[in-house]
Amino acid sequence: MSTRDFIEKDYYAALGVSKDADAAAIKKAYRQLARDLHPDKNPGNADAEAKFKEVSEAYDVLSDTKRRAEYDDARRLFGAGARGGGFPGGFPGGGGAQTFDLGDLFGGGGPAAGGRAGGGGLGDLLGGLFGGAAGGAGGARSRSQAASGPARGQDVETEATLSFDEAVLGVTVPLRMQSPGTCPTCHGNGAKPGTAPHTCPVCQGAGVTSRSQGAFAFSEPCRNCRGTGSVVDDPCPTCSGSGVTTQTRTITVRIPPGVKDGQRIRLAGKGAPGRRGGQAGDLFVVVHVADHALFGRKGDDLTLTVPLTFAEAALGTTLTVPTLDGNVSLKVPAGTASGRTLRVRGRGAPGKGKAGDLLVTLDVAVPVRLTPAQRKVIENLSEEMNEDPRPQITAAVQAGSER
Repeated sequence: MSTRDFIEKDYYAALGVSKDADAAAIKKAYRQLARDLHPDKNPGNADAEAKFKEVSEAYDVLSDTKRRAEYDDARRLFGAGARGGGFPGGFPGGGGAQTFDLGDLFGGGGPAAGGRAGGGGLGDLLGGLFGGAAGGAGGARSRSQAASGPARGQDVETEATLSFDEAVLGVTVPLRMQSPGTCPTCHGNGAKPGTAPHTCPVCQGAGVTSRSQGAFAFSEPCRNCRGTGSVVDDPCPTCSGSGVTTQTRTITVRIPPGVKDGQRIRLAGKGAPGRRGGQAGDLFVVVHVADHALFGRKGDDLTLTVPLTFAEAALGTTLTVPTLDGNVSLKVPAGTASGRTLRVRGRGAPGKGKAGDLLVTLDVAVPVRLTPAQRKVIENLSEEMNEDPRPQITAAVQAGSER
């Protein structure tokens, strides 16, 4: 991401959240927008696809604590909404109403400024903040190389819904998705088959043009080639000269064991192809996990509720309970109270370093209807046991009655 992106793009507005929104609010807003704008839900809708990419880019920045802090610092420093023109009323201390190209501020002096080698511009001062040096005496050359050189492809996001078992044990799934891809007709160069792009005669392949105004030099993307450094005279009929088309593809993705609901899995190099030989972007798979009929999950631990009879709880028993990969025997001690949880170690979901546990909660089942014979047996048992299970409560009641 360029320094210009930090200044020009309002990621909070893209997600529809306030600047002080917490991580949970940002995630909730993103997931709602991603569902509504996903290409699979809006086939052939270019506006929805563009908005989906904008929302994904905003979430990539705001969901990362460090990158969000850098973004907020940049916006505070230069002012939200600063676009290609620059500072209203002129450069601070410059006197006059000239307009300044932010690219020159970050890139350093250009050739029309006399090729001064002394100052690298604000890019040198802010290189640490924005994650890259902005140039110096060779600022104009750096911008030329960036404009005409390789460009990384965009990141792509899709979703996968897994069963509970698949999420815990891991699975390999095919994903059918629509995303930008290299045009199969022109192989990405944008030219009609049998022709080829040629160097832009205006910028000589630099991708930028420069002009002088007083003591300052201004650089901007070349309008003739739109900053690419090359011109296509006879565009490819399939991609209209862009070199990229929206394609439907199926890829096989290995989902690791223990993945959680809402987790994003990054697949390096599986996103949109790069331009001019640049590397491909990444693919992010957002995982949704369906509920299970028996099991629940707390972190890496699985939970299971097992009913048992009064006799089993009172006398003790050995139960056979299911896991996601077989059965285990569980010894229930005599006198077990309803609600007690027993732990089966290592039979939960895979985690970092070791697997979680299976937490079995015992629930003493009380029959809803009794036969006359069953009722007689229980009445006899009650008379035989003849003990108060709540002595403290009874004592408190008696004390209250005596007041």
